[in-house]
Amino acid sequence: METGTTGTCLVYGANGYTGRRIAAEAVARGLQPVLAGRDASKIEPLAVELNCVWRVFSLTTAEQIAGHLEGVDAVLHCAGPFSATAAPMMEGCLAAGVHYLDITGEIDVIESAVVRHGRAVAAGISLLPAVGMDVVPSDCLAARLAQMLPNAVKLELAFAGMLSISHGTAATIWENVGRGGRIRRAGQIVRVPVAWKAQEIPFHRGGRWAMTIPWGDVASAFHTTGIPDIEVYAAMPARQLKVLRGFRWLTTLAGLKPVQTAGRWWIDRRVRGPGADELRQGRTEFWGRATDAAGQSVEATLETPNGYTLTVQSSLAIVQQVLAGRVRPGFSTPALALGGAFIETLPDVVFRRR
Repeated sequence: METGTTGTCLVYGANGYTGRRIAAEAVARGLQPVLAGRDASKIEPLAVELNCVWRVFSLTTAEQIAGHLEGVDAVLHCAGPFSATAAPMMEGCLAAGVHYLDITGEIDVIESAVVRHGRAVAAGISLLPAVGMDVVPSDCLAARLAQMLPNAVKLELAFAGMLSISHGTAATIWENVGRGGRIRRAGQIVRVPVAWKAQEIPFHRGGRWAMTIPWGDVASAFHTTGIPDIEVYAAMPARQLKVLRGFRWLTTLAGLKPVQTAGRWWIDRRVRGPGADELRQGRTEFWGRATDAAGQSVEATLETPNGYTLTVQSSLAIVQQVLAGRVRPGFSTPALALGGAFIETLPDVVFRRR
């Protein structure tokens, strides 16, 4: 989103760790987003600081949400955990005829947008979940690999270089940890144990061990590429990986309500997100490999700014494209909407084909 973009974007969850940075950057670019959330005591001071219009509302019914979207052309939804908040906001946007974008990395949220595709087309709005770090770079990488090997049947994606996580990200991970892992097999999302597979990933800066995780690309990369088998890996020190795999049976306890409550209590009081130095210095690496039925494969890597900085950059850039009418109505992944080369239009991104 740049100066000259027509239309108004409402940033919901603007007082959160990532939402606050998105709002501040939007204003720095000469925009005046509407800032919104459910707590006036947090939204109003931020809006005054940034000289923005503000609104306060909870995500209850579609009709109630739609009433608060008057005069808005798009919503950039930043309030997680998205498993609880995305559906009502999507329904509110459908009722109001307002474009919907969010910064989720959750498989189920992406899939829930897919099933609303027809209704979004009829309403003339775009549904674009996952416009942040958790999917944009790896989705664009997946699209590039699919172009390089059009008959691929298997896709592997991996990332390394995560910073300290924000409160919202920690809450989402904790909510889902008891559900195990997930991969895409023969076009279907299937459950697997935590750390189901591990392998050494040849990132550009050197090999690192990584394990499978239930990342958003298990959903999004399939819709972007059509590749039926997809696995996503996150880098982890080999010793930690061994411990996790040895004790993964304990993750089932995380799904119990008392354990969930205790974990959220700890997150609420202890997790604050990365500081300025960590944000300034952090980089994230991505690797991908596509393989066809004959065993032929292609590989590529990406290097980007840290995930939080990238989320600010990518989400605002995609909002700009939506407001400019350059994204089709209905559901899209970032790469379906803007192409695999989109990631390279953002600052400090390097793509390398192997």
